[in-house]
Amino acid sequence: MSEVTFLSSRDHAASPADATLIGQIAAGDKSAMRTLFERHHVKVYRFVLRIVRDGALAEDTVSETFIDAWQHAGRYEGRASVSSWLLGIARHRAFDAVRRRPTEPLESEAAQNVVDPARDPEAELGHKDTGEALRRALGALSREHAEIIDLVYYQEKSIREIGEILAIPENTVKTRMFYARKRLGVLVAAAGIERAAA
Repeated sequence: MSEVTFLSSRDHAASPADATLIGQIAAGDKSAMRTLFERHHVKVYRFVLRIVRDGALAEDTVSETFIDAWQHAGRYEGRASVSSWLLGIARHRAFDAVRRRPTEPLESEAAQNVVDPARDPEAELGHKDTGEALRRALGALSREHAEIIDLVYYQEKSIREIGEILAIPENTVKTRMFYARKRLGVLVAAAGIERAAA
């Protein structure tokens, strides 16, 4: 099978629905694949990055995700939205990539983004703006909590869709969301974004 190149295309007269694109991709339409990639690659990248915590590895994983989508478009059954289907593929690819990676080097971005809860909040804010502090707090979440936060707030997925993507019951999604929010609150407070009540 020939390699698929994902080039940007500016001349899209109409914007077909994702399910229509998948049908066209299953028939070998490369322009439909480019459209699907353009439409979803940023959200897929952001989601994968929260799992693998390495920009280059995230880019490789996104490429593998869309190659899988290209190769298996004919298997898409429409039980979930196309974006949920893509995120499910991306999640499996991301965890495979994490398992293949021997160890995370100390100078990695994830290690640099760990929030030190003992640090003085005023000193933290003196060095970084609120957005940077929030990104650092998100980066310090466990992979399990980061993917839940990403799916709810960035991907805007419902509890049911998240359950399908993660292959877990809806009640487990709700429990993970509760603990993810709680942990994020602690990290945000430690970063000085919110002040704990005296």
